[in-house]
Amino acid sequence: MFESSDTMKMKICLVGEGAVGKTSLIRKYVLDEFDDRYISTLGAKITKKELMFEYPDNGGELRIDMTIWDIMGEKGFRELLKEAYFHGAQGVLAVCDVTRKNTLPELESWIAAIETVTGKIPIRFLANKADLKDQLTFTESELREMSAKYQSAYLFTSAKTGDNVDKAFIEIADAIAKRKVA
Repeated sequence: MFESSDTMKMKICLVGEGAVGKTSLIRKYVLDEFDDRYISTLGAKITKKELMFEYPDNGGELRIDMTIWDIMGEKGFRELLKEAYFHGAQGVLAVCDVTRKNTLPELESWIAAIETVTGKIPIRFLANKADLKDQLTFTESELREMSAKYQSAYLFTSAKTGDNVDKAFIEIADAIAKRKVA
């Protein structure tokens, strides 16, 4: 049961190799902006977003204070800093780049690193840069197969056009909220 004054805090981490579009997805979701210049994230960048969910079955609204962690894609720092970055995470957006085939299987090591700190938490796989349809390097069935390993959903997203960006963040927030309440 939610009261109209209930607030839930949640930490969501975006992970994936460098240049897959993690920062661009966050900018699109939080600021509704897109900039195609690549600037590597150093360490982690933290952004906040507040949203409201209506849960008629539970009798109310839920305010969500989302803390979004943009984790740098450098492998060398993944093991070194995983405790600091992943501690307290309640959901993961695992981002790959549809134009770079190797970024999909690399998500397995990201998820393994997260799960050693958090245990099993909700994950959504995002195949970003879907607007570059003529440059796809893996199929939807490959993405579906990867996400099925983690009992997770997947979306094709585009930070440039905004396709499925809001949906991705809303789905992971909803999965976290339902898990916390259950």
